[in-house]
Amino acid sequence: MAEAHNKARNAAQGTKGKAKEAAGRATGNDRLKAKGKTDQAKSKVKKAGERVKDRLR
Repeated sequence: MAEAHNKARNAAQGTKGKAKEAAGRATGNDRLKAKGKTDQAKSKVKKAGERVKDRLR
């Protein structure tokens, strides 16, 4: 149950990052754009960790 929750949270973080990046690009706010890219990168790392855990089971 917690696994599905973590996967959903990671997916939401990636989506939120895409939205932040788009908002930063639209407004010319480089800091917001960078924060969006960071959120997306964190999401990708977490997803990779989940895949490793899934393969070990």
